Amino acid sequence: MNDALQPLSALLSHAERERDEALAHRQHMQQALESARTQAEQLVAYRRDYEQRWAQRFTEAGQVQLLHSYHGFVTRLTQAIEHQQRVVVQAERQLERALEVLQQQELRVASVLKLVERRVAEIEKLGAQREQRSLDELASRAAWNRLAAATTRF
Repeated sequence: MNDALQPLSALLSHAERERDEALAHRQHMQQALESARTQAEQLVAYRRDYEQRWAQRFTEAGQVQLLHSYHGFVTRLTQAIEHQQRVVVQAERQLERALEVLQQQELRVASVLKLVERRVAEIEKLGAQREQRSLDELASRAAWNRLAAATTRF
C-alpha cells in the first residue's frame, strides 16, 4: 500500500513546500506594505511639523530668501511623499499577488490531499474485497470438505 502512495506523497510534499514558500512570501509582502505605509505616514507628519515650525518664522519681515528655501524643501518633501505613496500602492499590488499565489497553492495542497484520501480508500476497498474473497474461498473449501467427508461415510 505504501508503494502505491509514494508518488502521491512526493507530490503532496512538493505542494506543501510550495504552499509554505507562498505563505512566507505573502508575510514578507505584508511586512513590506506595513513598512511603506509607516514611512509614508512619517513623511506626512514630518512635512506637517516642518510647515508649522516655519510658518511662525514667516510672520517676521524680510524672510524672502528663507521663504524660497522653505518652498523648495516642501516641494521636494511633497515629491518624496508622492513617491512613497506609489511605493505603498505597489506593495499593495504585490501583496494581492502573493495572496493569490498562496490561495492557488493551498487549493493545490487540498486537491492532492483529496486525491491521497481517494487512493487510500480505493486501496482499502481492494484489500477488503481480497480479504472477503479469501474468506469466501476458505468457507467454500470448508463446506466442500464437510460435504466430501459426509459422503464418504455413507
